Amino acid sequence: MAEQIWDSFARLNAGERFKAQSAEMGAAVTEAIVEAANVTADVGRGLPAFRVLDVACGSGEPSISIAALLKESGQVVGVDMAEEPLKVARQRASLRGLQNVEYMQADVHALPFAGESFDRVTSRLGVMFFADLPKALREMHRVLRPGGHVALLTWGAMEQPYFESTIGTLRRVRPELEIPASARAMFKFGVPGTLARALGAAGFSKIDERVRELRWDWHGSPGEMWDYFRGVTVPFRALLEKVDGDEEVDRAVLAALGGRFDGEFVRFEAQMVVATAVRE
Repeated sequence: MAEQIWDSFARLNAGERFKAQSAEMGAAVTEAIVEAANVTADVGRGLPAFRVLDVACGSGEPSISIAALLKESGQVVGVDMAEEPLKVARQRASLRGLQNVEYMQADVHALPFAGESFDRVTSRLGVMFFADLPKALREMHRVLRPGGHVALLTWGAMEQPYFESTIGTLRRVRPELEIPASARAMFKFGVPGTLARALGAAGFSKIDERVRELRWDWHGSPGEMWDYFRGVTVPFRALLEKVDGDEEVDRAVLAALGGRFDGEFVRFEAQMVVATAVRE
């Protein structure tokens, strides 16, 4: 995967401080990829052991939701390059009493699994950061059993309210500052058909790609949301560090977020790309 500091203290501290709000914010996105993966469709059809691989699983979604849905009828494995988020995922799974999910450190470009090992492969907001996308998708294809499905969810275009209110506002105040390449990569699938073509080139068929508008609401104040954004949005870190303590930027961003605050939530509709495909 791309070089990102996903184990950094600042990110983990922010994630711990705002973990309940973060989970609530991402609930609709998690529901969308679980729905796209359709994990219950093939359960009980004579399969020896229904297995799901969640790639770039971070702190545990959608692997935890899928494990809870499958219960005793299937097993889930979550993999990520960064060890610290995996510790959080294990804790969350343990608190839920889930015995059918495990987490391990692994690279999507060289998955440590035999071919045709899984019935589903998922990745929620991870595929944008794969350093070698064709190789990563071929690895996903390799570990899927014939007839198995892949379900991927990524950010759409950057020109949407969540980023316009934060990074867009920042750059209107400080137009001389550039968006880092790592951040631009987040939106590489914003052009329709980009992810579908990559899946086709990797050998997948029955490809479906669509843009979905999903709730992305922050339960809390604009100030808390801006603190969270600065703490966890690793790809923008190089840019955010340049305006740390910049009161003019902070005022402008808080004003933009305040315009979306209803007294309880900072409200957003997020544009996400959801793609599914099959290994024949």
